[in-house]
Amino acid sequence: MKQHDVVIIGSGLGGLLCAAVLARQGMSVLVLERQAQPGGCMQSYTRGKYAFDTGLHYVGGLAEGQRLNTIFSYVGLMDLPWQRLDADGFDRITMGGQTYAFAEGYQHFVDTLAEDFPTEREALRQYVEMLRVNEEVAFGSDEAFRFFGMNAYQYLSDLFKRKELVSILAGSAIKMELRKESLPLFMFAHGNSAFIQSSWRLRGPGNMLVQRLLQRIQADGGQVVCGAEVEELLADPDVSQKRIVAARCSNGEVYEGKTFISDVHPALTFQMVNAPHLLKKVFRRRMDMMENTGGMLTVSMVVKPHTLRYFNHNKFVYRNTDIWNTDGKGGAEDTVDRVMICCRPPVSGDYTEQVDLLTPMTWDCCRKWEQTTVAHRGDDYLAMKEAKAQECIALAETVIPRLGDMVVAKYVSTPLTYRDYNHTPEGSAYGVRKDCRNLYMTMLPPQSPIGNLLLTGQNLMLHGVEGVTMTALLTCSLLLGKEPIQQIMTAP
Repeated sequence: MKQHDVVIIGSGLGGLLCAAVLARQGMSVLVLERQAQPGGCMQSYTRGKYAFDTGLHYVGGLAEGQRLNTIFSYVGLMDLPWQRLDADGFDRITMGGQTYAFAEGYQHFVDTLAEDFPTEREALRQYVEMLRVNEEVAFGSDEAFRFFGMNAYQYLSDLFKRKELVSILAGSAIKMELRKESLPLFMFAHGNSAFIQSSWRLRGPGNMLVQRLLQRIQADGGQVVCGAEVEELLADPDVSQKRIVAARCSNGEVYEGKTFISDVHPALTFQMVNAPHLLKKVFRRRMDMMENTGGMLTVSMVVKPHTLRYFNHNKFVYRNTDIWNTDGKGGAEDTVDRVMICCRPPVSGDYTEQVDLLTPMTWDCCRKWEQTTVAHRGDDYLAMKEAKAQECIALAETVIPRLGDMVVAKYVSTPLTYRDYNHTPEGSAYGVRKDCRNLYMTMLPPQSPIGNLLLTGQNLMLHGVEGVTMTALLTCSLLLGKEPIQQIMTAP
């Protein structure tokens, strides 16, 4: 039986990036994926002639000289058909009956918002300077942990006299939980800074990114096996070694490796380790007790041809102005109060045919059906999805009149969908919940207590494309050393 240098469990973005980097560095790499299709939240699904994205809607920091450009170039992703969003407003935030533009470039960002808030120009300048500093901080460093320990809401409230700016600057942050008491400043900063540098979306489905990574991995000798659900991580029979020697899959296949990397949720990862001597009971309890962030409801729509002109930005619409009151609770009866609207660039012409609406959805909204499986949830679940979809459409119609009349087909997914397809506990959209008040209990390093078992993915430090990418490099540095990773990040 062949022993691989690295066996990676899970083919989400973190797992695939680790595989691509390590394979390029000459290691023999094997990726094991439980689903029939790799990619995790980066994968797409098809309905008729249309392909819909599950998680990838736009990416920041891809311009030449920016952080993700360098890394994506190394793994062959920069020659995909990326489209740069509007420099004068890549994100448009509508709240309180007014729309505000997030402009590309730190100075342009300040100048644009200062037109609406002239007395806050200096505070806005300090804000983007904080974003610059955070962008330059090394992941896993003491400085990163200092910013993680700062409260994002408190920072913004102390900085700005016009309190509506505290909400406006968080207006594109449907991509994170806006918890007043606990959201770390480092997470908030990284969830915004790369997009201000430059924002992009693919002219096509996100699955193109997955396929390109697969090609890169295989070209460098790596292997990706789908339908391989890892059930157990087998310990060395010599208990003094305290290491993993193989992964056993549900189909009976066993894969040996020198090092193992898990892109699976930490609680699920350590449940695979059945050897009691490898993990302390207190550590297992900590993993089982870690809270997960909320999920997402997505309405993927096909609209009538030649009815909706393509808009080269994202729209974020809020029913209320106090958007920091998200506390992770709520039931299916709660009204949708915020929605992100994005559309697929047309193949030709000026009109789009695909529009996505996204809004946060807590597990409490889905708890009634948590024992059900896909396509077997009942009519009340379908009715709930339809009601939520109509609420999203109604809120979107405040900026796109008569949107509902344009729709010819729609497909609705909830946290239950993400849980069942991506094996994500409670359908969490952003991974383990980080808390600036309890940092060391809510954050995990890539090195696990088991010497040759490493972790990667959105559950460690940051979620999102940039966060997962940088975390993957941090994981790889434990095997390659810091110098090769630094060379990748500074390559011309």
